Amino acid sequence: MPVSEQPDDRQHLVCLDLEGVLVPEIWVAFAERTGIEALRRTTRDEPDYDVLMRYRLDLLAEHDLGLADIQEVIAGLTPLDGARAFLDELRTRTQVVILSDTFEQFAAPLMAQLGWPTILCHRLVVEDDRVVDYRLRQPDQKRCAVRSFHDLRYRVVAAGDSYNDTTMLGEADRGFLFRSPANVQAEFPQFPAVETYDDLLDHLTAALHQD
Repeated sequence: MPVSEQPDDRQHLVCLDLEGVLVPEIWVAFAERTGIEALRRTTRDEPDYDVLMRYRLDLLAEHDLGLADIQEVIAGLTPLDGARAFLDELRTRTQVVILSDTFEQFAAPLMAQLGWPTILCHRLVVEDDRVVDYRLRQPDQKRCAVRSFHDLRYRVVAAGDSYNDTTMLGEADRGFLFRSPANVQAEFPQFPAVETYDDLLDHLTAALHQD
């Protein structure tokens, strides 16, 4: 049998974004709590993650806000309606890894509510509660993670909602946009757009088993 006609016998893996897919946008929630409208800007609006984070760090310093202030807001957040049931069902069908541009100092309360799925994310640099910098786990970590899973002979299907997810979706065997804004859908029409957890579950499951 020619190589191109051989069945795809790789094991399966799904990679999901976190904020906007399973949980609310943390910075938007923080903006609502503090009344600082400028903090509502997210990766749905700004393609350059470093530009976005420098902008956020400057705002935190300007308003004398620290890590504890952000963590207080995170402690009051819950997963999006239906997210836990979706994730639980998906994890009965395949392995799931969350690839997020959030930070270790933010993630734990939300991971607890989602049943402690595996998450790969970044780390903040904090001095006396002041968030002074951030450290990427690695540049373009979502795409790099998918590439590494491919090297481990996994068939990878991915879903996300923002600009910072598009390299992950492109690297995956199949990629889907979930509840993404119109501007992202318009710029990346190659990724099917899905709006409900039931449809996303169906699309992910079907994509995992396509040759």
